[in-house]
Amino acid sequence: MSYNIALNFEDGVTRFINCNEGETVLDAAYRNQINLPMDCSDGVCGTCKGSCQQGDYDLGDEYIEDALTDDEAGQGMVLTCQMVPSSDCVVNIPAASTLCKTGNLQTTGTVAEVNLVSATAIELKVTADEDIAFLPGQYVNIQVPGSSESRAYSFSSRPGSRELSFLIRNVPGGLMSSWLVGQAKTGDKVTLNGPMGIFYLRPVGRPVLMLAGGTGLAPFLSMLEHLKASGSSQPVHLIYGVTNNEDLVSVKELEAFAATVDNFTFKTVIANPDSGHPRTGYVTNHMEDAPINDGDVDVYLCGPPPMVDAVLGYFREQSIEPASFHYERFTPSVAAEEAA
Repeated sequence: MSYNIALNFEDGVTRFINCNEGETVLDAAYRNQINLPMDCSDGVCGTCKGSCQQGDYDLGDEYIEDALTDDEAGQGMVLTCQMVPSSDCVVNIPAASTLCKTGNLQTTGTVAEVNLVSATAIELKVTADEDIAFLPGQYVNIQVPGSSESRAYSFSSRPGSRELSFLIRNVPGGLMSSWLVGQAKTGDKVTLNGPMGIFYLRPVGRPVLMLAGGTGLAPFLSMLEHLKASGSSQPVHLIYGVTNNEDLVSVKELEAFAATVDNFTFKTVIANPDSGHPRTGYVTNHMEDAPINDGDVDVYLCGPPPMVDAVLGYFREQSIEPASFHYERFTPSVAAEEAA
């Protein structure tokens, strides 16, 4: 038996390794040619200290207090030289991937479809040439064909499939947008670097509130694909806000998730007060169904900076501190075209 271990480095790079039963994470990493920080490998120095907030493991009792205190162990801190997983795990490594001699993982793929799903959003579907492991919510850098430039886009597809999809803001004059709208065709090759990012779905142990703005919906579609496969015993509520009616995309997909994902509900919001939509304004104006529970909630937020700032301000004004708060900003522009 073996387990999949996601190593999250502090520069946002994620690498997946296979860890055999009874093998330490440190040994598995070295076997996979990833040099995690280490001095002694005996649980004495503490150099290999990281943290694990997802998965089951055993640390044994051979390490010393100076390397890892009981309080640290109780908070999910681990020594990778002593950590023996008993399930798939996510381990945070407090070092840059470059220092561990693991650069970005590069993969190629073939364009399967390019769909203009609205005036402001493009759906790109890519068939990867090989498996790409990622956590639901993470992103990759896609090189713009014919240039040396890359743009960052979150997966909107489910982890574990070579059929990848991305929801991309259509930026007039944008390098990637111009290629997708004017030149891309089925069969074109693209290069992807990643996965990356610390915005990903953690184990669902309490109510979840998802807040999406525009193409910031993309990572939530991946998260919902994951929940569709794994199920959820907790309420999961999504509020999806856009500027105008025509900016709403993937609503049928959300309706399908509401029918197939246990305890999932969603609502849409249009900022334009003249839209005629039943809910206008900002997502913070429509929190009445949000499972906030006086802070006993995990909040995931992805959208443009003004939306992120407004939501952060809302929680401050309400004197509510969520149990966990994960957010990602994106700023689409001609100079720095990025999707969530």
